[in-house]
Amino acid sequence: MIDDASGKQLGIFPPREAVAMARERNLDLVEVAPNANPPVTRIMDYGKFQYERTKKEREAKKAQKVIEVKEVRIRPKTAMYHVGFKLNRVRDWIKKGNKVKIRILFRAREITHSNLGRETLEQIAGDMADIATVEQAPLMDGKSLVMLLGPGAQKGGAEAAKRAVRFAKSRPSDAAALAAMPASTSVVEAEEEAEPTAQAATETVA
Repeated sequence: MIDDASGKQLGIFPPREAVAMARERNLDLVEVAPNANPPVTRIMDYGKFQYERTKKEREAKKAQKVIEVKEVRIRPKTAMYHVGFKLNRVRDWIKKGNKVKIRILFRAREITHSNLGRETLEQIAGDMADIATVEQAPLMDGKSLVMLLGPGAQKGGAEAAKRAVRFAKSRPSDAAALAAMPASTSVVEAEEEAEPTAQAATETVA
């Protein structure tokens, strides 16, 4: 039996005697290692112990920083002027510590001109270099090209960010991991370009 207050071992006692000793001090006898031989118990205030443990768990959760993965969807023919509206939202997300997927959506034969999408991502990476880092260079995911940006200025600046996109070498494992990363919010851009209109959890350009 161990005294929780002092941490001292009090010795080995029959169960009834151990319980009586705890009651005499208005405390509880708690079995902490039932499989030991003999079992290990502690004399403690169990209610206080539970309260302090719950308090520590609550404080630990508050200290945890949840990083969300947002997503912006862009068509390959979208002008950079209209992409700029999306980048304002991306900046807000990055400032809050979130990561952002930039997805270029191809339709039908557009996929044969994937270089246009890569050029768009290269421009975006350069424009965002002051606040965002290219964590994953563009990778093909089905009929879309996806790039992942994370918080923090790009080391080497805009030119380094553009090079990271321009000379990226994709691996199947990288593409699968990036595609599997869930996005909590999507920003979708339609074919016809106009200023963004907010709708519920998504933002659509119609």
